[in-house]
Amino acid sequence: MPPRTLQFLAASPYRALVGVGGIGTGIFFALQGDHTLGRNESRPARLLDVRDYCKLHIITHYMAVLLGARPGGSPFHILPIGKVGDDDSGHRVLGEMELAGIDTRFVAKVKDQPTLFSVCFQYPDGTGGNLTTSESAASRLAPKDIDVCLPWLAAHGGKCMALAAPEASLEVRDRLLRAATPSRAFRAGAFTSSEVREASQRGLFALLDLVCMNEDEAGTLIDQTFDREAPQAFLDRCAEVLTSSNPEVWIMVSAGRHGAYGFANGVWDHCPAPSVPVASTAGAGDALMAGVLAAIAVGIPFVQPGPARETFASRPLGSALDLGVLLAAYTVTSPHTIHPTANLETLLTFADELGASFSDEIARHLRRDDRD
Repeated sequence: MPPRTLQFLAASPYRALVGVGGIGTGIFFALQGDHTLGRNESRPARLLDVRDYCKLHIITHYMAVLLGARPGGSPFHILPIGKVGDDDSGHRVLGEMELAGIDTRFVAKVKDQPTLFSVCFQYPDGTGGNLTTSESAASRLAPKDIDVCLPWLAAHGGKCMALAAPEASLEVRDRLLRAATPSRAFRAGAFTSSEVREASQRGLFALLDLVCMNEDEAGTLIDQTFDREAPQAFLDRCAEVLTSSNPEVWIMVSAGRHGAYGFANGVWDHCPAPSVPVASTAGAGDALMAGVLAAIAVGIPFVQPGPARETFASRPLGSALDLGVLLAAYTVTSPHTIHPTANLETLLTFADELGASFSDEIARHLRRDDRD
């Protein structure tokens, strides 16, 4: 029997996605000692059995398994644009993407530069950072490389989504979003905290239908600190800033263990995060974005405001935001940035274990296709 996937209906709005962002891999070290790593310090660390991937790979992988993507395009077609090295890491990453159902025809192999690689380090308290190759194959992706997808965007018209994810340059993301606009594609994007101000100056937020941020990125945009006990003023300021350039924009702000907030049509919704055993939070934000985009693709509403929720399961899950939080919560139970067993079937089992139910709006997309 084929793997269970979200069901497309006649009214489902999107059937394809083209995207840019990081494609690569990395390793994780657990540092000994809590003090910040010094300039001339040599520190013992334990190499962790963790499979690390970059943002575009993580997002498109989860979308592919939830939507049943196939390189042939049915029922959903995913086309990343990027560059990897012509090396073992590049070949392995492309193989894994293709195995998930992703069409890699627009991912080029570069012979003289290595695949994007990160060395991540983590302190005992869970905080940490990473070092990422600055002159990798990924850095060779240029705005002109986006032109390869222009006929494809034009052919898909308003049935396409365009994803502008970090680890591709702002120039490349700018080119994709501007190319996607005439075709009426649904444009989604994210920026790191260090990119937010430049992205704003470039006018990139005005080119997005969905802006995805974590609390730090949003705080950088509005020059405020997120107050988890009283978030409304912070959220309202985010909405004020972003709707000033695009009144119709949707906004998602993730807040770690406090869940995520979604804004559409002048109203904020909140989905609390369920309490789960956490193996690693790396990649959770990318999983959240993937779950939201997959749900939007089949026609699940982005948010569904209602009574304030005390817990994740205190009202039926009824929105793309809810499904994204569910996927993010499931992924943190794995140490890997792509949970190896994540699919719709395991996600539904996980929801059942959490005591969560689904609204009719989502349930109709969870039924197996009669042909299965």
